[in-house]
Amino acid sequence: METHAGVEWTRLERDLLAGCDPDQVEAITTVATPLCVLAGAGSGKTRVLTRRIAWRVMSGSATSARVLALTFTRKAAGELRTRLGELGLPEAVTAGTFHGVALAELKRLAAEQGRRPPVVLGSKVRILLDVLDDGPVLAARRSPGPELSRTRSGRRPAAPQHSGSPGRAVADLASEIEWAKSRCLSPDEMPRAAAFAGRRSSWDPEEVVEIWKHYEIHKRRRGVLDFEDLLARCTEHLLADHEFAASARWRFRHLFVDEYQDINEAQQRLLRAWLGTNDDLCVVGDPHQAIYSWNGSNPRAITEFREDFDGATVLRLSTNYRSTPEVLTVAGAVLGESIPVPVGGAHPEGPVPTIQSYDDEASEATGVAEAIRRARPPGRSWSQIAVLARTNAQLDRIREALVARNVPFRVAAASDLLRQPSIQAALKEVTHAPDAAAISAWAADLRVTSLEPVNDAEPDGEPGEPAPELGELARLAGEYLAEDVRANGTGFKNWLDTTWRREGGPSRQEAVELTTFHRAKGLEWAVVFIVGLEDGFVPIAHARDSDALAEERRLLYVACTRAEEELHCSWAAERTFASRPIPRSPSPWIAAIEAAHRDLERLRRPSPDAARDALAESRRLLAGGATEGAAGGAEAGPGT
Repeated sequence: METHAGVEWTRLERDLLAGCDPDQVEAITTVATPLCVLAGAGSGKTRVLTRRIAWRVMSGSATSARVLALTFTRKAAGELRTRLGELGLPEAVTAGTFHGVALAELKRLAAEQGRRPPVVLGSKVRILLDVLDDGPVLAARRSPGPELSRTRSGRRPAAPQHSGSPGRAVADLASEIEWAKSRCLSPDEMPRAAAFAGRRSSWDPEEVVEIWKHYEIHKRRRGVLDFEDLLARCTEHLLADHEFAASARWRFRHLFVDEYQDINEAQQRLLRAWLGTNDDLCVVGDPHQAIYSWNGSNPRAITEFREDFDGATVLRLSTNYRSTPEVLTVAGAVLGESIPVPVGGAHPEGPVPTIQSYDDEASEATGVAEAIRRARPPGRSWSQIAVLARTNAQLDRIREALVARNVPFRVAAASDLLRQPSIQAALKEVTHAPDAAAISAWAADLRVTSLEPVNDAEPDGEPGEPAPELGELARLAGEYLAEDVRANGTGFKNWLDTTWRREGGPSRQEAVELTTFHRAKGLEWAVVFIVGLEDGFVPIAHARDSDALAEERRLLYVACTRAEEELHCSWAAERTFASRPIPRSPSPWIAAIEAAHRDLERLRRPSPDAARDALAESRRLLAGGATEGAAGGAEAGPGT
C-alpha cells in the first residue's frame, strides 16, 4: 500500500491517477454526490469520467454491474466501454444512449409481463402521409381559417406549399413534432411554446396541433412507438409502476452522464425517474460546447445543475492540454471577454492565429490549399491538418483546390464506412427514392435499427439487433436533406460520391481532414483552417434570436479549440450562389478574432524602450566580454 495526502492507495488506484493534475484527481476521487464536473475543451473530460467510474469500483463505493453510463451517440458509448475495459474493471458496465437503454428497459418490462416487445415506428412520415390524405400530399395551401375549420369538423388538413418537394414539407412537419416532444410538450402546449421560442416553420402551429393529435391516434391503432416515445414511455413506467422502478433503480444504482450539456428535457426527466430518491449521479460537460439546440438541448441543464439537484457539488477542470495559449486567446475572444475559458496547460507558446480575407471563394480555396502545403514541414503528416466549415457545401472549392495540387484529403473519415456491405446494400434501396419523404422514411428505418445493445453481455446477431454503421448512414441522409431542397435518391448518392467518397490521393490514412464545425466536435488536429467566416454562414442565416446566435458563437468556439498548434481563419468577399456572384460580409465575430490577433502581436513585438534597453545591454555584455577576454589572454600568456 502507498500513502498520498494521508490516504492509503493500492497500486491499481495509484495507476488510475497517474498523469492527472490536482483538479482531475479531485474530480475522480471526491465522495461528493450529486457531482457536476465542468470540463472545458481539451481538459480531459472523458479521461476523468472513465477513471472516476473505475475509482468508484476499485474503492468499493460502486459495483460495475450496477453502473449506468449514458451518452448521446453510439460512437461515444462505444468509446466509454472501450476505455473502461482498458482500466481493468471486474465486470462490464452498462453504457449506451438514452434511447438505446430506454428501449432495452421497455423490452425487459414487456418480457416480464408476457406482452409483445415494443415496436418502434420506422418513420413518422409514413403515418403523417396517411393523416394528411390518401391522395397527393401537396395540394395548394388553402386559407388557414377554412382549412382549420374543416379539420375541426373531422376532415384532415392538407400540407402547405413548400419551397422544396412535397416530401420535404412532411419532413418539416415531423421535425415540428420532434421539436415539441423533445421538450415534453403536449400538442395543445406546442403553439404557445413555439411562439415564445420564436420558432419559424412552413407549418402553422395550429395545423401542427391538429395533425399531431391524429398522428397519435394512428400510432395507438397500429400499436407502435416513435423514437421520442421511447423516452416518454420508459419515464411513465418508472413513475407509475413501482415494481418496475424498484428493479431498474436496483440495477442502475450509480449513474454517470457524459456531455451533459447536450441533454434535453425528455432525457432529463428520464434521468430523474431512474434516480428516484437516489443521488448517486455524476455528470461531465461544458456549457461552451452546447451546440445541439435542434434536439432540445439547452446549456441551462449544466449551468443550473445546483438548482436542479439539491446539495450538488460542482468542480471545474481549468487546464487545457490541447491548444497553445495563442489558440485559446482567440477562442476566448470568440466567446467574449466576460466568459472564462480554460487556461493553457502543457503546450508551449505557438504562432499567432491568422485571419485572412479573399476576393472570392475560388481565391480563398487556392490560398488555403497553398497554405496547407506550407503547413506540412518535415515530420508533420497530412492527417494532422484539417479544414473546417459551417456547412458541407463550403468545402467543395477546397476539395477542388486540393485535388489540383495533389494534396490527399478525406471528408469526415466516411470512406471506410461507405465500403461496408451493409451500407452498399442500404444505398441500393434508396437509389430510386423520388423525393425527401422517401429518403426520410428510409433513413428513419435505419435510425431505428441503429439502437444499440446496452452492454457487452448481450448477444450479437439476434433478430432486431442493430447494425451501427446504418445509424451513421441515416445521419448522413439527414445532412443531405438539410442541404438539398430537391432531394431524391439519385441526388443523395451523388452527394455521397462528391462529398464523402472522393479523396485527393491514394492514401486513406495520410490525408487532410475536411469536415464541418459540428462533426469536428471531439476531434483535434495540429493545424486547423476555418474557412467561410462570413455573415450568413457564421452565424448561419436562420439564427435570428439571441439563443440561436449564442449557440452559433459556441459552435465557432468549438471549431477554434480543435487546433493544437496553429489556427488560420479566412472569409471571402464574394461567393457564387446559383451561378450568381453575391457580395459577402465578414462574420460579426471576426472583429473579436482580429482584436485578439493584434493583442498577441503586440505582446510579441518589443516596445522601442525595450528594444533600446536590450541593445544597450548587449553592447555592455560585449564590451565586458572583450575586456575579460583580453585580461584573460594576458594572464594566460606567461604560462603558454
